[in-house]
Order: sequence, then structure tokens, then C-alpha cells
Amino acid sequence: MNYEIEQNIEKYKNKLKELKKIIKIDDIKNKIDELEKQMSDQKFWDDKEKANQVIQELKSNKEIYQEFNKIDDEFKNILELYTLTKEAEDEELIKEVEENIQNIIKEIEKLEIKSLLNNPLDHKNCILSIHPGAGGTESHDWAQMLMRMYVRWCEKNNYKVNILDLLPGEEAGIKSVTMEIIGPYAYGYLKSEIGVHRLVRISPFDANKRRHTSFASVSVLPELDENIEIEINEKDIKIDTYRASGAGGQHVNRTDSAVRITHLPTGIVVQCQSERSQHQNKENAFKILKAKLYQIKLEEERKKREELAGEKKKIEWGSQIRSYVFMPYTLAKDHRTGAEHTNIQAVMDGDIDIFIESYLKYISK
Repeated sequence: MNYEIEQNIEKYKNKLKELKKIIKIDDIKNKIDELEKQMSDQKFWDDKEKANQVIQELKSNKEIYQEFNKIDDEFKNILELYTLTKEAEDEELIKEVEENIQNIIKEIEKLEIKSLLNNPLDHKNCILSIHPGAGGTESHDWAQMLMRMYVRWCEKNNYKVNILDLLPGEEAGIKSVTMEIIGPYAYGYLKSEIGVHRLVRISPFDANKRRHTSFASVSVLPELDENIEIEINEKDIKIDTYRASGAGGQHVNRTDSAVRITHLPTGIVVQCQSERSQHQNKENAFKILKAKLYQIKLEEERKKREELAGEKKKIEWGSQIRSYVFMPYTLAKDHRTGAEHTNIQAVMDGDIDIFIESYLKYISK
């Protein structure tokens, strides 16, 4: 029994050593000192946008640093407890030590993944949209299955989900959905889902029980705060109001509460009908539009950098990223990272961490 514990302790030591290298804990401490020094400057708040960026960077670095030290302290306590188990030969204490070691190894793995979320926008809430491909009812149903998968993932991780816009399919499923996902690092984790998702199954809508392939695209945008300025000229937008469709009560269906905004220069169209208030729907629609325009701005800047530096991006955002096969075998496979999950039902119930984590490791290389 003690031999197994000692093996796990050795495993922990190796993991902690590896984690220390990955997150560069000494560099993080130096960065914290540097940022705190910047904050003590009397002119710190002269540039509000830059000040808020510094505060967020400091917060993110402190979280990693404090969590690492917490894990280190917990391990020291476990070693003390283990010394007692050897002296007292107490089976219950031995079991407790084993459980604590397993738990702390899981904490190390979580911190390792969190340390990869170092993009300035990773800590933000996000706006996730799903659009089915060609295929009518079959693809509409697939889009709804994906929506359920993400909602279940959010429930497992204590994220809040607000449906901003939902357009039901004519027979089944959905024609589109836009969801606001609120929680720490929502964008950082869910950016792994951007792209085309492919389904292979025996269609429940086919009387001949033939195998069908369906596609749906997922887009994920960081929700921007007011410190990030995106200029939207009133002359560049067209705002339409219309009667909200679907569920929502008599008030929603009797008034033109739904809002559609068209950004004329880019052709971007966003709409929102989830709230009873036209004002609130308009505010949410502008939130989505602002995020989309910011994404375009970032993409343009990225392309310029690549042209200057000759860089090659690992990810092609518009390409098929993952397949979900229900027949003739069951397998969910990410085509970028090679990560696989054979329990397809678990995946559809929101168990997608294996894909998120493998993607974050992939893009950090």
C-alpha cells in the first residue's frame, strides 16, 4: 500500500516539476512585480484602456501564481500526513492520503490547461453561434444537438447561458442559435469549437434508415467590454424591428420587439429576439455586432503580420474540425489534434474537455 502511495508521490513531484516549466512560475512572479510597479505610477490612470489591460493581466498572473502555491502547500501537508500513516500504520489515513494525491494531480492538470489561456481575450465571456449546413431537417436537428452539447458543457462547468436569438426549424431542430456564455475564461475554452462539425448517423427522419452526413458551423466571439472601442457609424447601419417568432408569451408575439441590424460596409447581419424589450434586444444585437467587427479587425491585423513575417497558421478556421460518428461505429474525433472519444453519448452530453484541452496544447506548441 505504501509502495503505491510513494509511486503517486513521485508522479506528483514529476508533474509539479513539469508544470513549473510550462507555466514559468518565476517569470510569472517577476511579471506580477513589474505590473504592480506600473500600477503604483501616478500617471497609471491617464490611459484608461491600457490601465484596464494591465489590471486584467495582473489578475490572470496572480490567479496562476496563487493556485500554484496553493497546490505546493497542499502537497507539503500530504507529505506530513503520509509520515503519520507510516508511523501509525493507519489504513484510513493511508486511504485519505491516496485520495488527496489523486485530487491534487487533477488540480495540477487543470492549472496546466488554465496556464495556456494567455490571450488577452481568453478570460472574457463569449458569444457562440451555430448554423446548420445544407440538408434541411437533418442538419437542423444536428445544429440543435450541438446546441444541447454546449449547454450541457456549460452546466457541468457552472457557466450561465443566455439565448440571444433562436430560430426553430420548420419540422425539427433549429435554423440558427446565438448564445451568450457567461463565466471565467468562457472564450478561452470555447474558441476550440470554431469551425465545421460533421455528423454521421442513421437518420431518424429517413424512412429507409439510410446513413446521412450532416454539417453545422460554430462561431465563437469574445464578448467585449466598454474599454475596447469599436466605432460604428450610424450611416453604416440599418435597423429593422419585427415581431418575435416562437415561444416568449403574448407580449413578445404581439409587439415588434425583435431587432435586426445590418452593417452595410461588411454585410454583417445580426438579430436578437430573446427579450421582451425592444431596447434590450437592440443592446444585445449591438453587442454581437461589436464582437463580429472586432474579430474582423483582429483577423486583418493577423493577416498583415503573417505577410510581413511569413507566418503560417496552424488552424484553418473555416475547415471541418471534428467528426461525430454514430454509425457504423461510435467515435468523436478532432481532426486537428487527433483527440478521440469513443463514448459518443457522453460527448453529446457535454463531455468535450478532451477536445478543448488537446486543442489548447496544440496551439501553444
